[in-house]
Amino acid sequence: MPAPTRPTRHWLGRVDYSPTIAAMQARVAALAPEDPDEFWMLEHPPVYTLGQAAEQHHVLMAGSIPVVQADRGGEVTYHGPGQLVVYPLIELRRRDLRVRQLVWSIEEALIQCLRSWGQAEAQRLPGAPGVYVPWREGVAKIASLGLRVRQGWSTHGLALNVGMDLAPFDGINPCGMAGMPVLDLATLGVEMAVADAGQQVCDALEELLPP
Repeated sequence: MPAPTRPTRHWLGRVDYSPTIAAMQARVAALAPEDPDEFWMLEHPPVYTLGQAAEQHHVLMAGSIPVVQADRGGEVTYHGPGQLVVYPLIELRRRDLRVRQLVWSIEEALIQCLRSWGQAEAQRLPGAPGVYVPWREGVAKIASLGLRVRQGWSTHGLALNVGMDLAPFDGINPCGMAGMPVLDLATLGVEMAVADAGQQVCDALEELLPP
């Protein structure tokens, strides 16, 4: 297959979840193996999404926030304003890239960015995809992952809490982890625009992807 060119980037702003996922699926269906990869950067209005492995009892109290079934991997999570969402549409075969490698690369890109923003102890947890930071007597989750491969392309992606209302996370067991606290960059003293965080995360991920 031809060598990949640099991914194209699209800042979509704040867009509704379900139409965006439908557009992503349609885009992947239309892409050819030789087309450039794409990074979609955006925010969503408040929504709880259930991954394919999600169990309904992890939604504790949805209130007025819609609950949407998603075709990604993973458990339940929350999206809302002030959270960076990046959907990397990557043709895996062209880069000889496996899903586990992509998960590692996304986590590593987030960890590198968090460390550059002063969070030196940003880390993975074994068996719990995402990125965590020290908090009180343990850790708190600051970024989540959920992927799906369609026709050789990765879909869905990552969510990084930048500066948002964290209260809706109290309505779920985040990623199925009861009692797991959730933080954002603002709580850690890092003030940053969501779009700027998106560009830096995409920079880091692009460097980590195999050619």
